[in-house]
Amino acid sequence: MKAKLTLTIEKNIIEKAKEFAGNSGRSLSDLVERFLEKEIAEAEMQQANIPEEFKGLFGSVSLPADLNEKEGIRGILSEKHQK
Repeated sequence: MKAKLTLTIEKNIIEKAKEFAGNSGRSLSDLVERFLEKEIAEAEMQQANIPEEFKGLFGSVSLPADLNEKEGIRGILSEKHQK
């Protein structure tokens, strides 16, 4: 069953998305739906590979949006090898 949804998105992104959808012969609604389906499927696959005892930890830690994991790991390794 289809339902309506209201989204708030930057105007320039909407314009580009509508153009992209038109060029690919699809509707913007179809693009958004397919994107969400893909993201949900990937998240479910990742969770399926996690042992049950760790699944309860999801959402318990809030990380900054600008977190750069690779840079963090480099910093930790650099500190470790300087000692």
